[in-house]
Amino acid sequence: MKKEESLILDTQESLKKKTTVLRSWISIDTNGESKILEMDKYDIMQRVPIYARDLRILEPLLSYPSAILGRDKAIILNLEHIKAIITTEEVMLQDPLDDNVVPIVKELQRRLPMVNPISQGQGEDEDNLGPQNDTETSAENEFPFELRALEVALEALCSFLDARTTDLEVAAYPALDELTSKISSRNLDRIRKLKSAMTRLTSRVQKVRDELEQLLDDEGDMSELYLSRKLNGVFSSSSLNGVHTWLTASPTLGSNKSRASAGTIHGGSDVEELEMLLESCFIQVEGTLNKLKMLQEYIDDTEDYINIQLDHHRNQLIQLELFLSSATVGISVYSLVIAIFGMNIPYTWTKNYGYLFKWVVILTGIVSAAVFMALIIYARHKAIILNLEHIKAIITTEEVMLQDPLDDNVVPIVQEDCLW
Repeated sequence: MKKEESLILDTQESLKKKTTVLRSWISIDTNGESKILEMDKYDIMQRVPIYARDLRILEPLLSYPSAILGRDKAIILNLEHIKAIITTEEVMLQDPLDDNVVPIVKELQRRLPMVNPISQGQGEDEDNLGPQNDTETSAENEFPFELRALEVALEALCSFLDARTTDLEVAAYPALDELTSKISSRNLDRIRKLKSAMTRLTSRVQKVRDELEQLLDDEGDMSELYLSRKLNGVFSSSSLNGVHTWLTASPTLGSNKSRASAGTIHGGSDVEELEMLLESCFIQVEGTLNKLKMLQEYIDDTEDYINIQLDHHRNQLIQLELFLSSATVGISVYSLVIAIFGMNIPYTWTKNYGYLFKWVVILTGIVSAAVFMALIIYARHKAIILNLEHIKAIITTEEVMLQDPLDDNVVPIVQEDCLW
């Protein structure tokens, strides 16, 4: 029986290894030391107590939105290229050799080791300080390990999004200015690609902004990110005041307990540090989103300007077509008379009447001109054509088409028409 059970277990393990994919991770501990690991999701679940459903948001093949999940013993981050698992002892980053992840690894190695400023300033006096005093000093002057790691990840994300926005602005504004000076298929295709990239980037920044806003609106979610507190105490909800308090289980954490109880008395939940961190990142992401909105407005203004130019050329073609059509009808009358006289038919009144040819030519010309003027008058009656100094317009019962809408003398007329 034992052999059969071991055989079944070995078979299950082999099936798991076949169905799962090993991915590259880097583990950075509290001392800033790093280690490259090759793990699948089952290895991660054995290393960190989290559920498999939480690991799904870290799958690169699945398009999950940006998320910051606080669990009992870990924080799971899915922020663009930053896919990480943060505990109280280590930070695990996926794809450490990626060009966008390498700077984050270096920053974590630099900032994660906790440095006690008192120990640097006093030297030998460090031995005289008790362990409880050290705990209180470090708790007062330093973020918890998980919040410092979260701070590095959020700062890297904000810098990444801002850099992508800046690159897009540098490429988009000259391209838009070039398009306004010369409308060509190459410039239009270039703007189309830039607009698609801007739309995708705006969506990504908006998702990050929504996630930060959701965290800031819920103090319970922010409290879930304090892993150190959850390990050292039990988080409960006060039935009297309706606020959150921490009940510590260790006597060495008396300062944390007193600060938590003080926060309870004042009606707070003691998440001010994390709230300030999230607010600063939220403001930076909001600024990046405003840049993208300004770029979108500039693109919309350029499109409106191009449409106005195209409408202006279209109006010119309509006027030219109107005059050419009227002239064609007038000339066709003249051609009719020429065709009649060109027939090989004997006319008795053509003999001994030399002056008749002159009068036929003159009268036919007058009739053709009268037909042309009649068509123009009819066009003025149905669709009025104005040519009053700087006001050149075509007015119908449904629309008004003005020539040169960006002219300083025409702009007030356009604005007045818009108001009406």
